[in-house]
Amino acid sequence: MNVSLYQAAAALNANDRWQEIISQNLAAGTVPGFKKQELAFSAIAATQAQGAVMPATQVVTDFQQGQIRPTGVSTDLAIDGDGFFQVQLPGGQTGYTRDGEFQFNAQGELVTKQGYLVQSDGGTIQIDRNNPAPLSIAADGTVSQGSEIKGQLKLTTFNDPHLLRTIGNGYFTATDPNLIPSAATAATVRQGYLEAGNVSPVAEMAHLVAAMRQYEANQRVVQIHDDRMARAISELGNPNPS
Repeated sequence: MNVSLYQAAAALNANDRWQEIISQNLAAGTVPGFKKQELAFSAIAATQAQGAVMPATQVVTDFQQGQIRPTGVSTDLAIDGDGFFQVQLPGGQTGYTRDGEFQFNAQGELVTKQGYLVQSDGGTIQIDRNNPAPLSIAADGTVSQGSEIKGQLKLTTFNDPHLLRTIGNGYFTATDPNLIPSAATAATVRQGYLEAGNVSPVAEMAHLVAAMRQYEANQRVVQIHDDRMARAISELGNPNPS
């Protein structure tokens, strides 16, 4: 087995995956509350050759909080601190997000911009669309229309958010049995604000350049080994050159 050739090929796969992650981060960087994905590189022992190692990768989420910016929209909400808004996904399962760009649907229910119902301690938040009283949302997530309390938003945190499964568009599901949910009592809700994604376009472009250069370097390694093998086969196949 040509260990170096296999190592270079594995590195090509890793670099290709890295470029995909960077592209996804750049594409979703404008989604409020988006958490960027990162590729963790490591080495694993190869079973085909004693003492050989191969590069391996694992996708991890960076849950660092993004910048909280004012919007002046009463249904825009940002979480200051650890935690997630809880929503009902189309299949009925529970989703978690930091994207607080909410609105009210025709029935007066608080929903995400995709139309997912935002969860509260009583199920959903519903206002009277014929009532002109202003909407107010307290720091603990209590939603009021005028003097009438409509419910309290469910803010959830986890013992290890890195175990959450990303499903795109800034949403996560909690399918890992090791995840332990709890109320995000230390977090505060800020009405009229949105949390920006924690993606830095400049940093991601720098990572993209580095990934492309590494990819090109490993391509050259593969080409060198291919040329050597071709030369060796040619010489072995013609032991008595003229």
